[in-house]
Amino acid sequence: GGLTMAFISNGTTMLDAGSFSVGLGSLTHIKTITASNDANVDFEHGTSSVVFDSTYPVYLFKFINVHPVTNNVTLQFQANGVGETGFNETITSTSFRSYHTEDDNHTGLEYQTGSDQANGTGYQNLHGGNSNANDSGACGDLFIFNPSSTTYVKHFLGMLSCTEQNPAADQAYIGGYFNTTTALDTMIFKFSSGNIDSGTFKLYGIKDS
Repeated sequence: GGLTMAFISNGTTMLDAGSFSVGLGSLTHIKTITASNDANVDFEHGTSSVVFDSTYPVYLFKFINVHPVTNNVTLQFQANGVGETGFNETITSTSFRSYHTEDDNHTGLEYQTGSDQANGTGYQNLHGGNSNANDSGACGDLFIFNPSSTTYVKHFLGMLSCTEQNPAADQAYIGGYFNTTTALDTMIFKFSSGNIDSGTFKLYGIKDS
């Protein structure tokens, strides 16, 4: 009794022993990396089961309780084009944040002049300075649109919540684009100084979008 045959479509096993083997919804999990005192975390297409090409028109990175070794540092990202190295793609970006201290003495909504780039090649900040207190970390999302395009620049949108050293709640919003028509195939994440003590980095592909 029961289903024993596998259902295979175009070489991909869809259903086997009664269980779905592929993501059926629009959001498909690709890869999870758990950091442990690492200098950086990178997702390279074709390496360690990472997919980051024309398979999906939109990719989503999720950051869960990313904790720095060093106090008051910023989570950042960069990319490599296909066949390129150095993580120095050209970026134009913008950033703003809101914040509120735990003691209720300070609040604000401000443009982040230290977190934007105008055709720069540095790492892009995802938020403000993050505390390295034991209970502190950064959580949020980063969308990359059509990274494999050879026609358009590669837009990104990020939203992260972190715990500042004050301590305070910091909500950061970034937007911009990699100003290149070369397809991107690798994304890298690191703190502005010091290692990533711990944290979960997840990559998803969004289809039908």
